[in-house]
Amino acid sequence: MLSRPRMLLSVAGLAVALALVATMVLVLGDDESPKPGPPAPEAGLDSLVTDFTSQLSAEQEYRSPKTDERRTAAAGFAAVLDRRGAADFEKLGFSVRDGVDPATGRPYTIAVNEAGTERAWGMYVIDRSAPPSLVVEVPHPAFDLRTELFGVDLFRRVPGAVLLIAGAHRKADDGKADVAHEEDSVFHVVATALAGRGLAQVQLHGFHDQNLPSTDVVLSSGASLAGDAARRAATRLTADGFAVCRAWEERCKGLEGTTNVQGKQAAADGTMFLHVEMSRTVRESPERRAGVVRALTEADLAKP
Repeated sequence: MLSRPRMLLSVAGLAVALALVATMVLVLGDDESPKPGPPAPEAGLDSLVTDFTSQLSAEQEYRSPKTDERRTAAAGFAAVLDRRGAADFEKLGFSVRDGVDPATGRPYTIAVNEAGTERAWGMYVIDRSAPPSLVVEVPHPAFDLRTELFGVDLFRRVPGAVLLIAGAHRKADDGKADVAHEEDSVFHVVATALAGRGLAQVQLHGFHDQNLPSTDVVLSSGASLAGDAARRAATRLTADGFAVCRAWEERCKGLEGTTNVQGKQAAADGTMFLHVEMSRTVRESPERRAGVVRALTEADLAKP
């Protein structure tokens, strides 16, 4: 039988032990505070592009790059394309990063101009799953409605594609932001660099239905003679039920793209350039959009 002092010590010891356990429970309870969840999945390219183009308007800030800035853009984009660094492109306000498109699982590098400034010089996406192949160009986002979605869809269908999207509404800065008709743009610098490497270009545009009521798509090779790739595209589109105006065979009401500066440069470089004009009805229909993209993909535009 324990003496009274020893019993008191045992009770006191038990109390201390219980207090320690309670403290540990409280501490452990604090440690069990809600943990951060898994990182949000990366946004698809269609979301990134839609967010980007939704900010564009005729009233936005824009200025043409100066000669030294265009020189920096040429060197900077080449370095990004060849994975030699992004410092020169970042000097022009671009943010450059790598990502993976959830829709395809393919890696890409994306460069985006700084938002809300006069250096609204574009979004450029390089598919890294294959060597550079086809240049997909959207010179009039937010003006030729839905052409940016065509651009993303076609980019996703062609491994190694490079997507070029202008960074300003074509009416910004009194029309000087119209990169399809202004050589003094980063868009043109990038397109020229890619054409200089022998890459084929397809440029996406839109027209109002009433301008050419009986036509769905106008195809033109710009300032060049139509080659096999343009003819294959026309054949595929026609086979899929689209009414096609072939600018090398007939007049298409001023939609032939012969004054397009990227087309002129491609003609000078001897590379393929396909100017694609789509009616509003075609651009508003997801099914018809898919049909155009499928036909252009099957035409294998990157093939000579």
